[in-house]
Amino acid sequence: MAGPYARGVEILPQPRTAAFFDLDKTVIAKSSTVTFSRSFYQGGLINRRAVLRTAYAQFLFLLGGADHEQTERMREYLSALCRGWNVQQVREIVAEAVHEVIDPIIYDEAASLIEQHHEAGRDVVIVSTSGAELVEPIGELLGADRVVATRMVVADGRYTGEVDYYAYGPTKAEAIAELAVSEGYDLARCYAYSDSVTDLPMLEAVGHPHAVNPDRALRREAAAREWPVLTFERPVRLRQRVSLGIPSRPALVATAAVAAATAGGLVWWYANRRRAAGRAA
Repeated sequence: MAGPYARGVEILPQPRTAAFFDLDKTVIAKSSTVTFSRSFYQGGLINRRAVLRTAYAQFLFLLGGADHEQTERMREYLSALCRGWNVQQVREIVAEAVHEVIDPIIYDEAASLIEQHHEAGRDVVIVSTSGAELVEPIGELLGADRVVATRMVVADGRYTGEVDYYAYGPTKAEAIAELAVSEGYDLARCYAYSDSVTDLPMLEAVGHPHAVNPDRALRREAAAREWPVLTFERPVRLRQRVSLGIPSRPALVATAAVAAATAGGLVWWYANRRRAAGRAA
């Protein structure tokens, strides 16, 4: 277009968005911390009594009967339990066991939601009270872009038993607010998912909160605030989802890489064939 109206149209960058997922009972069907207890026992980090105690904690967790006070007591117990553990050994145990113990308990509905948010261009962030050494490999398994998790103090390669950062309650919302600043997220357009009323601050921080398999207190809050309530109940292995024609994001990335390599090979073959034909002529 020529003349006085021929001006460039300013293209303004769209605000980035994200979907924040609690982990336990939201993305996976069990507590991530206690799910690894058998692996820690086999690795010599805990004894049989500790396994039984974490099994009881899992029982309370599944019943939805672990209130704030019980959760805090369990946190203190687990902090004391891991005092002196070798951090590298923990990472190796988790890396070896994550597919065996976590893959079978991922909710199909959660995996589908994660894929849908990625397809919509949103980052996926796992926000969990469990330790970073557990949550980071799980986040990688799920194809998450970022992870917020509890961090323990480490000295000389071992846990001191003290907590450096506790991702629980209001601190989850604070972490989300910090990410919004550093990553440019528009929280009013972001999504959040959790099962527990302790995550109310996280849910309040975004424009699209969702209660997933909510405990009684969160169900009441969701009803009062007219938040969507989702029911996740189909744990499924990611590899099984691929066999059913529902590829996970890591599988899609791998497929794209193979396709790109194949296409590159065909281009190289075709170019070489044309050069050979030209020389023959």
